[in-house]
Amino acid sequence: MTSSQAKRYWGTQRVARVCQVSPATVANWIDQGHLKGHRTPTGRRRVEAADLVEFLKAHEMAVPSDLRSENGTEMVVVVEDDVGYLEALLRTLERSDLDIEVVETTNGVDALLEIGRVRPTVILLDYTLPDLNARQLLERLLEPDRKLDAEVIVVTGGVRDDEAASLRKLGVKTIVNKADGMAAVVEALRQALQRRKAA
Repeated sequence: MTSSQAKRYWGTQRVARVCQVSPATVANWIDQGHLKGHRTPTGRRRVEAADLVEFLKAHEMAVPSDLRSENGTEMVVVVEDDVGYLEALLRTLERSDLDIEVVETTNGVDALLEIGRVRPTVILLDYTLPDLNARQLLERLLEPDRKLDAEVIVVTGGVRDDEAASLRKLGVKTIVNKADGMAAVVEALRQALQRRKAA
């Protein structure tokens, strides 16, 4: 898949590391129009990889190899309607050593659109969303014309055994309880990425 088919986005933390400035400086650059970027529905700023390359070259900064190749970073879509939990999870993922780029959504309909747009490697999916639950969303994603090629991790406050069984029948390998903490989610994500690389 070429980068024109699936655009890759970088968050302010990652851009800041490349540019050797603070994330607040990157946010200011975006807000003032110096660096082309956009805000997600939850207010996080994102920069398209191609725009970052252009910015780095214009300012005579080194372009890192993973940005040039676009092959080193795995795309993860996080679907979570609890904004507090979502923010905490995104902070945890940004601080982890995982080489991922995250796109977040807060409902099932937006998730379907984002998953189709970015073709993620892994989907972190909250079980209960305001419009669709995880099973309904998975059933839509598994429709033949969608060609879902991502591992799905369901994150939940708790599901009944029959609900868990129906999720596993749909291909969910991992169900993580939110009570187990952020570390459990990060570890599940790490294992999913390792499985994908080994496949």
